[in-house]
Amino acid sequence: MIRVLIERHIAETLETAYEERSRAILQNAVAAPGFISGETLVNAHDPNHRITLANWRSEADWDRWYHSTERQQLLNDVKPMMDLDEKITILHQC
Repeated sequence: MIRVLIERHIAETLETAYEERSRAILQNAVAAPGFISGETLVNAHDPNHRITLANWRSEADWDRWYHSTERQQLLNDVKPMMDLDEKITILHQC
């Protein structure tokens, strides 16, 4: 199993619109082969900094979802709301 840490920073006043669209991304990821679970957190000191921690069966499963047309189309709805590029970190257990 791997964990994927996804960090996004949302532009001021776009939080509600972002929440709606980001839920759609997570809902579609849940149906992707290899997805185990995920949660989204808000930085306690910066409410526009969102962190998603997702568990995937393998890095190959994550890569398939990451490069999928479906994810790219969903992300295109979210990108204009972000004031920084999405940052992704792949984590393996020790």
